[in-house]
Amino acid sequence: MADTDRARLLSGDRYAQVVRVLYRVFFLNLGVAVVKITLGYMTGAVSILSDGFHSLTDSASNVVALVGVSIARRPPDDNHPYGHRKYETMASLGILVFLVIVLVQVLAAAYDRVINGGTPRVFPEGIALMTITLIVNVFVVLYELREAKRLNSEVLRADAKHTRSDVMTSVAVLGALIGVWWGYPLLDPLAAIVVAVFIGHAGWEIVQEASRILSDEIVIAEDEVRAVVGTIPEVLGCHKIRTRGASDHAFMDLHLWLDGQTPLDSAHATSHIVKDRLMKRFPQLVDVVIHIEPPPPS
Repeated sequence: MADTDRARLLSGDRYAQVVRVLYRVFFLNLGVAVVKITLGYMTGAVSILSDGFHSLTDSASNVVALVGVSIARRPPDDNHPYGHRKYETMASLGILVFLVIVLVQVLAAAYDRVINGGTPRVFPEGIALMTITLIVNVFVVLYELREAKRLNSEVLRADAKHTRSDVMTSVAVLGALIGVWWGYPLLDPLAAIVVAVFIGHAGWEIVQEASRILSDEIVIAEDEVRAVVGTIPEVLGCHKIRTRGASDHAFMDLHLWLDGQTPLDSAHATSHIVKDRLMKRFPQLVDVVIHIEPPPPS
Protein backbone atom coordinates (compact mmCIF):
# COMPACT_ATOMS: atom_id res chain seq x y z
CA MET A 1 0.00 0.00 0.00
CA ALA A 2 1.39 3.40 -0.98
CA ASP A 3 1.92 6.15 1.58
CA THR A 4 -0.89 8.16 0.01
CA ASP A 5 -3.28 5.22 0.40
CA ARG A 6 -2.26 4.82 4.01
CA ALA A 7 -2.80 8.50 4.71
CA ARG A 8 -6.19 8.35 3.04
CA LEU A 9 -7.34 5.38 5.10
CA LEU A 10 -6.21 7.02 8.34
CA SER A 11 -7.80 10.34 7.43
CA GLY A 12 -11.33 11.61 7.56
CA ASP A 13 -11.96 10.12 4.12
CA ARG A 14 -11.77 6.63 5.59
CA TYR A 15 -14.37 7.48 8.21
CA ALA A 16 -16.57 9.14 5.60
CA GLN A 17 -16.55 5.89 3.62
CA VAL A 18 -17.41 3.86 6.71
CA VAL A 19 -20.34 6.20 7.42
CA ARG A 20 -21.64 5.83 3.86
CA VAL A 21 -21.57 2.05 4.18
CA LEU A 22 -23.40 2.19 7.51
CA TYR A 23 -26.15 4.44 6.14
CA ARG A 24 -26.77 2.14 3.18
CA VAL A 25 -26.87 -0.93 5.40
CA PHE A 26 -29.12 0.85 7.92
CA PHE A 27 -31.93 1.43 5.42
CA LEU A 28 -31.68 -2.11 4.07
CA ASN A 29 -31.80 -3.60 7.58
CA LEU A 30 -34.70 -1.37 8.58
CA GLY A 31 -36.72 -2.46 5.56
CA VAL A 32 -36.06 -6.13 6.29
CA ALA A 33 -37.04 -5.69 9.95
CA VAL A 34 -40.35 -3.98 9.10
CA VAL A 35 -41.28 -6.77 6.68
CA LYS A 36 -40.46 -9.53 9.18
CA ILE A 37 -42.20 -7.92 12.16
CA THR A 38 -45.32 -7.20 10.11
CA LEU A 39 -45.32 -10.75 8.81
CA GLY A 40 -44.76 -12.10 12.32
CA TYR A 41 -47.81 -10.33 13.72
CA MET A 42 -49.92 -11.35 10.73
CA THR A 43 -49.06 -15.04 11.05
CA GLY A 44 -48.54 -15.28 14.81
CA ALA A 45 -45.25 -17.11 14.20
CA VAL A 46 -42.94 -16.50 17.15
CA SER A 47 -39.96 -17.51 14.99
CA ILE A 48 -40.69 -14.80 12.39
CA LEU A 49 -41.36 -12.19 15.08
CA SER A 50 -38.12 -13.08 16.88
CA ASP A 51 -36.22 -12.89 13.62
CA GLY A 52 -37.86 -9.53 12.91
CA PHE A 53 -36.73 -8.03 16.21
CA HIS A 54 -33.30 -9.51 15.57
CA SER A 55 -33.25 -7.63 12.26
CA LEU A 56 -34.45 -4.50 14.02
CA THR A 57 -31.39 -4.62 16.26
CA ASP A 58 -29.32 -4.66 13.06
CA SER A 59 -30.69 -1.19 12.34
CA ALA A 60 -30.19 -0.10 15.95
CA SER A 61 -26.61 -1.34 15.87
CA ASN A 62 -26.05 0.70 12.69
CA VAL A 63 -27.10 3.81 14.64
CA VAL A 64 -24.72 2.90 17.49
CA ALA A 65 -21.92 2.37 14.97
CA LEU A 66 -22.60 5.73 13.32
CA VAL A 67 -22.34 7.48 16.68
CA GLY A 68 -19.12 5.60 17.52
CA VAL A 69 -17.50 6.41 14.18
CA SER A 70 -18.46 10.09 14.41
CA ILE A 71 -16.52 10.28 17.69
CA ALA A 72 -13.64 8.04 16.55
CA ARG A 73 -12.89 10.30 13.58
CA ARG A 74 -11.99 13.23 15.85
CA PRO A 75 -8.27 14.13 15.81
CA PRO A 76 -6.05 13.74 18.91
CA ASP A 77 -6.45 16.39 21.59
CA ASP A 78 -4.94 17.24 24.98
CA ASN A 79 -7.05 14.63 26.78
CA HIS A 80 -6.76 11.98 24.06
CA PRO A 81 -3.19 12.15 22.68
CA TYR A 82 -3.62 8.75 21.00
CA GLY A 83 -6.80 9.85 19.28
CA HIS A 84 -10.37 8.62 19.71
CA ARG A 85 -10.09 5.38 17.73
CA LYS A 86 -11.22 3.13 20.60
CA TYR A 87 -14.64 4.74 20.52
CA GLU A 88 -15.22 2.66 17.41
CA THR A 89 -14.43 -0.44 19.47
CA MET A 90 -16.80 0.78 22.17
CA ALA A 91 -19.48 1.14 19.49
CA SER A 92 -19.04 -2.53 18.61
CA LEU A 93 -19.70 -3.31 22.29
CA GLY A 94 -22.87 -1.27 21.97
CA ILE A 95 -23.93 -3.72 19.25
CA LEU A 96 -23.31 -6.51 21.75
CA VAL A 97 -25.77 -4.91 24.19
CA PHE A 98 -28.52 -5.01 21.55
CA LEU A 99 -27.71 -8.65 20.82
CA VAL A 100 -28.10 -9.58 24.50
CA ILE A 101 -31.46 -7.79 24.74
CA VAL A 102 -32.77 -9.64 21.68
CA LEU A 103 -31.39 -12.95 22.97
CA VAL A 104 -33.45 -12.62 26.16
CA GLN A 105 -36.58 -11.66 24.22
CA VAL A 106 -36.26 -14.55 21.78
CA LEU A 107 -35.78 -17.15 24.52
CA ALA A 108 -38.75 -15.77 26.47
CA ALA A 109 -41.01 -15.91 23.40
CA ALA A 110 -39.91 -19.45 22.56
CA TYR A 111 -40.52 -20.61 26.14
CA ASP A 112 -43.99 -19.08 26.15
CA ARG A 113 -44.94 -20.83 22.89
CA VAL A 114 -43.67 -24.21 24.10
CA ILE A 115 -45.55 -23.92 27.42
CA ASN A 116 -48.78 -22.37 26.17
CA GLY A 117 -48.84 -23.85 22.66
CA GLY A 118 -50.34 -22.29 19.56
CA THR A 119 -50.07 -22.75 15.80
CA PRO A 120 -49.06 -19.85 13.52
CA ARG A 121 -50.76 -19.21 10.20
CA VAL A 122 -48.41 -19.95 7.33
CA PHE A 123 -49.09 -19.05 3.70
CA PRO A 124 -46.98 -19.13 0.51
CA GLU A 125 -46.73 -15.33 0.30
CA GLY A 126 -45.18 -15.25 3.76
CA ILE A 127 -42.57 -17.83 2.81
CA ALA A 128 -41.81 -15.82 -0.35
CA LEU A 129 -41.33 -12.61 1.69
CA MET A 130 -38.99 -14.38 4.11
CA THR A 131 -36.99 -15.66 1.14
CA ILE A 132 -36.64 -12.12 -0.24
CA THR A 133 -35.47 -10.77 3.12
CA LEU A 134 -32.94 -13.60 3.28
CA ILE A 135 -31.51 -12.58 -0.10
CA VAL A 136 -31.26 -8.95 1.06
CA ASN A 137 -29.44 -10.02 4.23
CA VAL A 138 -26.95 -12.10 2.26
CA PHE A 139 -26.22 -9.08 0.05
CA VAL A 140 -25.75 -6.86 3.13
CA VAL A 141 -23.30 -9.30 4.75
CA LEU A 142 -21.17 -9.71 1.62
CA TYR A 143 -21.16 -5.97 0.96
CA GLU A 144 -20.31 -5.03 4.56
CA LEU A 145 -17.56 -7.66 4.92
CA ARG A 146 -15.98 -6.49 1.66
CA GLU A 147 -16.01 -2.87 2.82
CA ALA A 148 -14.76 -3.84 6.29
CA LYS A 149 -11.74 -5.51 4.71
CA ARG A 150 -11.10 -2.62 2.33
CA LEU A 151 -11.39 0.03 5.07
CA ASN A 152 -9.98 -2.09 7.93
CA SER A 153 -12.97 -1.26 10.11
CA GLU A 154 -13.79 -3.49 13.07
CA VAL A 155 -17.13 -1.78 13.57
CA LEU A 156 -18.14 -2.86 10.06
CA ARG A 157 -16.87 -6.36 10.77
CA ALA A 158 -18.85 -6.50 14.02
CA ASP A 159 -21.97 -5.24 12.28
CA ALA A 160 -21.51 -7.76 9.46
CA LYS A 161 -21.23 -10.57 12.00
CA HIS A 162 -24.47 -9.38 13.54
CA THR A 163 -26.22 -9.43 10.16
CA ARG A 164 -24.60 -12.77 9.27
CA SER A 165 -26.31 -14.32 12.28
CA ASP A 166 -29.53 -12.86 10.88
CA VAL A 167 -28.94 -14.78 7.65
CA MET A 168 -28.56 -18.05 9.52
CA THR A 169 -31.64 -17.40 11.63
CA SER A 170 -33.69 -16.57 8.53
CA VAL A 171 -32.71 -19.93 7.05
CA ALA A 172 -33.84 -21.66 10.25
CA VAL A 173 -37.10 -19.71 10.30
CA LEU A 174 -37.82 -20.58 6.66
CA GLY A 175 -37.31 -24.24 7.47
CA ALA A 176 -39.64 -23.94 10.45
CA LEU A 177 -42.34 -22.22 8.39
CA ILE A 178 -42.28 -25.02 5.85
CA GLY A 179 -42.45 -27.54 8.71
CA VAL A 180 -45.44 -25.76 10.26
CA TRP A 181 -47.12 -25.73 6.84
CA TRP A 182 -46.71 -29.51 6.76
CA GLY A 183 -48.28 -29.88 10.21
CA TYR A 184 -45.43 -29.57 12.73
CA PRO A 185 -46.19 -26.41 14.82
CA LEU A 186 -43.51 -27.25 17.40
CA LEU A 187 -40.88 -26.30 14.81
CA ASP A 188 -41.87 -22.63 15.29
CA PRO A 189 -40.52 -22.24 18.87
CA LEU A 190 -37.64 -24.59 18.09
CA ALA A 191 -36.59 -22.26 15.27
CA ALA A 192 -36.74 -19.37 17.73
CA ILE A 193 -34.28 -21.23 19.95
CA VAL A 194 -31.99 -21.70 16.94
CA VAL A 195 -32.23 -17.92 16.43
CA ALA A 196 -31.04 -17.47 20.02
CA VAL A 197 -28.03 -19.75 19.42
CA PHE A 198 -26.90 -17.74 16.39
CA ILE A 199 -27.37 -14.47 18.28
CA GLY A 200 -25.27 -15.75 21.17
CA HIS A 201 -22.49 -16.88 18.81
CA ALA A 202 -22.40 -13.49 17.09
CA GLY A 203 -22.16 -11.78 20.48
CA TRP A 204 -19.27 -14.01 21.53
CA GLU A 205 -17.31 -13.14 18.37
CA ILE A 206 -17.80 -9.43 19.03
CA VAL A 207 -16.63 -9.83 22.64
CA GLN A 208 -13.46 -11.60 21.50
CA GLU A 209 -12.49 -8.94 18.96
CA ALA A 210 -13.31 -5.98 21.22
CA SER A 211 -11.47 -7.46 24.22
CA ARG A 212 -8.37 -7.99 22.08
CA ILE A 213 -8.21 -4.29 21.32
CA LEU A 214 -9.23 -2.95 24.74
CA SER A 215 -6.76 -5.25 26.52
CA ASP A 216 -3.89 -4.07 24.27
CA GLU A 217 -3.21 -7.48 22.76
CA ILE A 218 -0.19 -7.61 20.41
CA VAL A 219 -1.01 -6.42 16.89
CA ILE A 220 2.21 -7.15 14.95
CA ALA A 221 4.46 -10.19 15.57
CA GLU A 222 7.92 -9.35 16.96
CA ASP A 223 9.67 -11.50 14.33
CA GLU A 224 8.11 -9.41 11.56
CA VAL A 225 9.35 -6.22 13.23
CA ARG A 226 12.88 -7.62 13.65
CA ALA A 227 12.93 -8.62 9.99
CA VAL A 228 12.35 -4.99 8.98
CA VAL A 229 14.77 -3.54 11.51
CA GLY A 230 17.43 -6.01 10.40
CA THR A 231 17.53 -4.47 6.92
CA ILE A 232 19.26 -1.31 8.24
CA PRO A 233 23.05 -1.94 8.45
CA GLU A 234 23.67 0.54 11.28
CA VAL A 235 21.24 -1.25 13.59
CA LEU A 236 22.71 -4.02 15.76
CA GLY A 237 19.36 -5.31 16.95
CA CYS A 238 16.27 -4.41 18.95
CA HIS A 239 14.19 -5.60 21.88
CA LYS A 240 11.23 -4.63 24.08
CA ILE A 241 9.00 -4.50 21.00
CA ARG A 242 5.42 -3.60 21.90
CA THR A 243 2.40 -3.02 19.70
CA ARG A 244 -1.22 -2.30 20.59
CA GLY A 245 -4.40 -0.93 19.09
CA ALA A 246 -6.74 -2.03 16.32
CA SER A 247 -5.79 -3.83 13.13
CA ASP A 248 -6.09 -0.55 11.20
CA HIS A 249 -4.88 1.87 13.90
CA ALA A 250 -1.84 0.54 15.79
CA PHE A 251 0.97 2.02 17.88
CA MET A 252 4.48 0.61 18.34
CA ASP A 253 7.44 1.27 20.60
CA LEU A 254 10.78 -0.53 20.73
CA HIS A 255 14.36 -0.23 21.94
CA LEU A 256 16.96 0.05 19.17
CA TRP A 257 20.58 -1.10 19.58
CA LEU A 258 23.25 1.11 18.00
CA ASP A 259 26.99 1.26 18.45
CA GLY A 260 27.78 3.18 21.62
CA GLN A 261 30.19 5.45 19.72
CA THR A 262 27.53 6.60 17.25
CA PRO A 263 27.12 10.43 17.27
CA LEU A 264 23.76 11.63 18.51
CA ASP A 265 22.74 13.21 15.20
CA SER A 266 23.60 9.99 13.31
CA ALA A 267 21.68 7.86 15.82
CA HIS A 268 18.71 10.18 15.48
CA ALA A 269 18.82 9.93 11.67
CA THR A 270 19.03 6.12 11.86
CA SER A 271 16.01 5.97 14.14
CA HIS A 272 14.00 7.92 11.57
CA ILE A 273 15.05 5.47 8.85
CA VAL A 274 13.85 2.60 11.03
CA LYS A 275 10.57 4.38 11.75
CA ASP A 276 9.94 5.14 8.09
CA ARG A 277 10.58 1.55 7.02
CA LEU A 278 8.37 0.16 9.75
CA MET A 279 5.49 2.48 8.85
CA LYS A 280 5.88 1.62 5.17
CA ARG A 281 5.92 -2.12 5.88
CA PHE A 282 2.99 -1.90 8.33
CA PRO A 283 0.61 0.79 7.01
CA GLN A 284 -1.71 0.33 9.99
CA LEU A 285 0.87 2.02 12.23
CA VAL A 286 -0.06 5.52 13.33
CA ASP A 287 3.16 6.18 15.25
CA VAL A 288 6.39 4.44 16.26
CA VAL A 289 8.35 5.50 19.36
CA ILE A 290 12.01 4.42 19.35
CA HIS A 291 14.39 4.39 22.32
CA ILE A 292 18.07 4.29 21.32
CA GLU A 293 20.60 2.42 23.47
CA PRO A 294 23.87 0.48 23.12
CA PRO A 295 23.62 -3.30 22.80
CA PRO A 296 23.90 -5.44 25.97
CA PRO A 297 27.40 -6.64 26.93
CA SER A 298 26.63 -10.16 25.74
